[in-house]
This record gives sequence, C-alpha cells and structure tokens, in this order.
Amino acid sequence: MEKTIEPYYDNLIIGFGKGGKTLAAWLAKKGEQVALIEISDKMYGGSCINVACIPTKSLIKNAEEKIPYKEAFSLKNELTSFLRTLNFEKIEKLPAATVITGEASFISPNEVLVKLSGNKKEYRIKANRIFINTGSQPFLPPIEGIDRTKNVFTSISLLGQSALSQKLVIIGGGFIGLEFADMYAKFGSEVIVLDDNETFLPKEDEDVAGEVYKVLTAKRINIVMAATVQKIGNTEENNVEVQYKNKMGEMVSVQASALLVATGRKPMTDGLNIEAAGISTNKKGYIEVDEFLKTNVPNIWAIGDINGGLQFTYISLDDFRIIRNQLSGGKYISVKQRKQVASSVFITPPLAHIGLREREAVEKGYEVKVAKLRAASVVRARIEGDTNGLLKTVVDRKTNKILGCTLFCLGAHEMINTIQVAINCGLDYQVVRDTIYTHPSMTEAFNDLYSLI
Repeated sequence: MEKTIEPYYDNLIIGFGKGGKTLAAWLAKKGEQVALIEISDKMYGGSCINVACIPTKSLIKNAEEKIPYKEAFSLKNELTSFLRTLNFEKIEKLPAATVITGEASFISPNEVLVKLSGNKKEYRIKANRIFINTGSQPFLPPIEGIDRTKNVFTSISLLGQSALSQKLVIIGGGFIGLEFADMYAKFGSEVIVLDDNETFLPKEDEDVAGEVYKVLTAKRINIVMAATVQKIGNTEENNVEVQYKNKMGEMVSVQASALLVATGRKPMTDGLNIEAAGISTNKKGYIEVDEFLKTNVPNIWAIGDINGGLQFTYISLDDFRIIRNQLSGGKYISVKQRKQVASSVFITPPLAHIGLREREAVEKGYEVKVAKLRAASVVRARIEGDTNGLLKTVVDRKTNKILGCTLFCLGAHEMINTIQVAINCGLDYQVVRDTIYTHPSMTEAFNDLYSLI
C-alpha cells in the first residue's frame, strides 16, 4: 500500500545513495518520521548499485571468466534490479519512512517542492532537518562536437549498451577510464586510451605506474600520452572520429565504434535550486560543508560526493556515521577524526593504495625504508595463475610506522584493508611482518614484503 505524502517530516533526505539510505533507515528505526526523495525509480539504492561500482564490477568479473558480453550484460542487469528492489523495500517497509519518487527543489531552507515522477503532481514538504545526498555525475569537457556526435558515452550511458563496441576510444587515463579500458579489452574490444597527462598515472610512483602500464599494454590496450583532444565528429558510417594533438603537436585522427568520455565528475545539483535555501557552493559547484558536514544553513547537511570530499561509497557511509553520532551523542562527529582511507582500481589485477607513496613521503621530509616484492613470488598468485604485479610499502625509518602501501596484485583490493588497520592503529611494520596468516593466501605476502625492510 502506497504511503501518503505528508506536508511535514522530522527529516527529509534528498538522494537514495549509501549515506542517505543508511541514515533514513537509522532515523526511521528510532521512530523519527523521514522522507527519502529519489528522482528515479531506476536509482533506488544510489549510483553505486545502479550505474557505478556494482554493475562495473559485475561486468569485470564476468569478463575475467570469459562470459560473452551479451550474457554478462544480462547478468549485470539482473543484479542491479535485484539490489534496487531490495534497497527500496528496506526503507519503505519501515513505518516511519516514506520513499518519494520525484524531483526535489528548494523553496526555502526548510521547505522543498517535489514534482512526482510520472503523474507530475507537486507537493510542498517542510522538514526540521534536511540532508542532501544527490551525488555526482560524469563531467563532459567543452570539446568541439561533443554535444552533437552520435555514439559518445559517459560511464553511465555506456553501461546501458547491450551490444559490445568492437573498437572503443576512451578520453581520460584516470581510474574510471582504465577500469573500462581493461574491462572492454577482456571482452575482446580494441581499446585506445587518450590521456592528456605527460606521464601515465602521475600520482603513482614511477615503478608502480610502469608496472601497471606494462600489464595494460600487454592486453593490447593502446595508451597514448600527452594527447589533447581537439574535435569530435561522426563519419558517414556513424563511427566516431576523434581528432587530437599528440606530444609533438601534430594532429592525429582516430575512428571507433564508440567513444567513452571519462574526464572526471561534477556535482548533481541540477534542478535542486539550492540558491533558494541560501546554500553555499565552491568553485566546482560542490556544496560547502564544515568539519561536521553541515552547510552554511544550520539545519542542512550534505552527505557523500555532493560535499566535494573523496568520492567513494564507503566515504558516504562514513559521512552517515559522523551525522549519526552528532544526533545521538556519539564521539565520532567530525571529518577531522577520520583516519587513513584506502582506495582500489578494479583493473586486473587490482591496484590498491593507502597512505603516502615513496615520492610523497620523501617530499614531506621523512627518512624512509622501502620494500618491493614481485607478485610472481607469491604462491597464491601462482596457484590462481595471475602473477602480474608489484607490492610496495614505505616505512618511517625513525619510528618503524607504515607510511604507505601500494599493492598491484591479485586480491589487492582486499589485502589493502589489512594495511589500513595497521596504519590507523599505529602498529609497527614488524606486527604485520610477523602476523600468522592463512596459507596459501595472498595476505601472507606481507610476511615476505615486510621482511625486506
């Protein structure tokens, strides 16, 4: 039975992302009335479930298992549909929670106008507290022809294509671009990556970046550095033609059946009318918040990508924890209390990192000890038949604390969590070195890696 939309709620959450939906459930279970507004019934659960983390990882996994693209596409859709329904029901079944499918726009700091999807009915809703959790979306740079060329996709729209592009050009050599490059190459596509940086993965240490480059190019992914795209258009056959300047300043033209633009993200504030609430934003359009995730308007918070912080689902979840503790008298109430956070890029093998890289540590004045281990020396990697990669760690010579770790190997996305705990608990590297791990496992590589310090 559909719930009645009320004119007033204790709490109003705009956006069904990780932080927002978790907050909605927590508030409702406490007995506080909460409305959760989501613009589309195809986005219940947020971007991660529907158009980002989950569908891409599903496709990546199936590509690794040599499942044909058409079948992998169907499996991806089944998974996201299941999770979307599950997330909707988790909120809607709570007596104090109401999911409203429609577009929200501010009228004042305490009131929004909601236009329902489908019938376009409008409701004015007031709330004591408002939480913005609308997330981010792909950014399209001002390249000539980008807005009128067919078969140009973002990471979201490309995931909706049921047919595999036989030749894919990707603008952008960042993490999203590389994940798609690796995935499509595994499905059998010819892939060209156009990266405007002079060096590949410029934030990584040279040895790590070189190892990733070697592995990706061995899969016949053509990575072109210092490529500045000038113009995009269609051929008579409706292929995409990309014209770019190479590092020599020469104009080069390349054609493909599809083009992926992976050039960053921008905030999802379209139609939100945040000006009516007096909410401040930064130069990039993200909502400005203080250390408590509060906007300049006292009753309004911003959660997840929209507040301009690290754009990870688990950061949105941690934003929820900070707000929960503010509302319940807990101690963890500020982003300043947040410790080191790991990240992973889901190429094959995965690339994971936490803390300082060697170059960064030296630049900050640390005296460091560095250890490196080839993934091929790890027994588990040989059992699994994936011996590509490199494990690297940086330790403070004076204190024996782990400053950072980069893992490019099978299971890196799981292994990095062990190092995250060690760093955040202030453990000496010897603790990680001398811990008893299961055998044969990837994690026991830490016995060998930290023995090299």
